[in-house]
Amino acid sequence: MKALNKQEKEALGSSPFNYLASAYDAWFEDKGKVIFPIEVQAFKQVLPSLPKPWLEVGLGSGRFAQALGIETGLDPAVRLLGIARNRGIGVFLGKGESIPFSYSSFGTVFFIVTLCFVDSPRDALTEAYRILKPGGKVALGLILRGTAWGRFYEHKKTQGHRFYRLATFYSQDEIQELLEEAGFSTDRVMSTLFQKPGQVKHKEAPQEGFSLDAGFTIITALKQLNKEG
Repeated sequence: MKALNKQEKEALGSSPFNYLASAYDAWFEDKGKVIFPIEVQAFKQVLPSLPKPWLEVGLGSGRFAQALGIETGLDPAVRLLGIARNRGIGVFLGKGESIPFSYSSFGTVFFIVTLCFVDSPRDALTEAYRILKPGGKVALGLILRGTAWGRFYEHKKTQGHRFYRLATFYSQDEIQELLEEAGFSTDRVMSTLFQKPGQVKHKEAPQEGFSLDAGFTIITALKQLNKEG
């Protein structure tokens, strides 16, 4: 393994996911073995309407990027980026609040279970607006507060769970407000994961629109050109 440069060393010290990288990635083969395909299937419903090139912010270990065909990803966790690179993703070190790309670089920016972990979702969405081309979109994968799954993970947070103690969950209304403030207008919502926490046994089809009964919500939103980030 090559020596880390100064930026990578700083990132290694600042991102707790570096020390949880293996456990994070193992979730997809264990407890997430049925959940992950359900979420991927829902995302595939919206992919044809998302302009390229694509960037995933909060790439993690590259599981979603690999499954969805996202070419490029950004994450502050060096060790997760190493796993994602091995999955064939073009990886970049950085945070969503300060994306290291120029104006109008991408057609779609994905945040898949990412906004709940960033320090400032408002700043992250503003940065996404900046790097999107005219007609570009954001695609959000969310666990929303107030849903059964949101309550499940909120409880894990209060218990000091190694991942979810770091998360802040948002309601649908709060997400819509953040999108509007950043200069986006929602154009599609998909809901899936209607099976309850701890009871996911089989695949299921996503449904159009928002549902409080869903554990995973996808929102795509269009960059409005009357605001310049």
